[in-house]
Amino acid sequence: MAISAVLQKEIYKKRHSFVSISPMLQATVKASRNFNATDDAEILYKAMKGIGTDEEAILQLLVARSNAQRQQIKVAFKTLFGKDLVDRLKGELGGKFETLVVGLMTPPLAYDVSLLRNAIKGAGTDEKVLVEILASRTPEQVKDIVAAYRKEYDNDLEEDVSGDTSGHFKRLLVILLQVNLLSSVLVSSRLYMSPLLYPFDMFLWSQVLFKAGEQKFGTDEQTFVTILGNRSAEHLRKVFDAYMKLAGYEMEESIKRETSGGLEDLLLAVVKCARSVPTYFAETLYYAMKGAGTDDNTLIRVMVTRSEVDLLEIRTEFRKLFACSLFSMIKGDTGGDYRKALLLLCGGDDE
Repeated sequence: MAISAVLQKEIYKKRHSFVSISPMLQATVKASRNFNATDDAEILYKAMKGIGTDEEAILQLLVARSNAQRQQIKVAFKTLFGKDLVDRLKGELGGKFETLVVGLMTPPLAYDVSLLRNAIKGAGTDEKVLVEILASRTPEQVKDIVAAYRKEYDNDLEEDVSGDTSGHFKRLLVILLQVNLLSSVLVSSRLYMSPLLYPFDMFLWSQVLFKAGEQKFGTDEQTFVTILGNRSAEHLRKVFDAYMKLAGYEMEESIKRETSGGLEDLLLAVVKCARSVPTYFAETLYYAMKGAGTDDNTLIRVMVTRSEVDLLEIRTEFRKLFACSLFSMIKGDTGGDYRKALLLLCGGDDE
């Protein structure tokens, strides 16, 4: 069952509410001012008509349109030519460039839902996708994802994730999917708490975490899962500050020492996203391209999902953290029309 573009817009208008700066100011892809869906549909039709395909025309047009505008182009294309635009693109393009273009043509909510579905269905589990999406999306977004998943596949996302994962890794994923109200309750409770008691509350939780890890023979993973999974980003940042004062090192260092595997990856993602979502994605992009080979699935996923959210801020954080710009790393690690499209999505060089 398809999710309408109107519903996508309504559901995802809350998507950027957590960004302190207007999200459009941090996006590299914005709505075209001189937009005409019919004209764009005709351009795409001509680019795919006859022998050969004008990939350059396709990528130049689609990257210069917002996702909402691409949905309008799909409707216009169907009306004018009686064919599904995405199906035509799939038939004309191939490889990584096709995957990128199809991602750009998919409404954001539907894209998240399909990524999660593909991550848990079939042989094996793509834990990287589960970690990235469920750690980085806001509680409101997760609620929307759960509802859309049920509507699209007539299945419960929590049950599907639980059936495909195990242990403390599964427990934390389930907590993130449940969008536990404890986090908002704890934050709002500051209104009723003495200013003298609130710092003590942060220190108390940091003590609990310290005793569950560094001061314990073995590690009480459940305590890490419960505390880090059930608190808001604002609350967690206060806890991290208190933990640093108590332990003398950052929360991430303790997690690396005390946990491993998928649980370590998920806990680190939760902590990093609580600190800064753009920084988390800057690191994700860097490690997707570092070393031999490129994790193209991650590169495509992040560039598609963040291009209309905070990719400019991700670029800024990338340049602060690493010895090159995001633009230059993409340029050196990819090729062909795939590279051209990614560089257009990147929106500029910061060297």
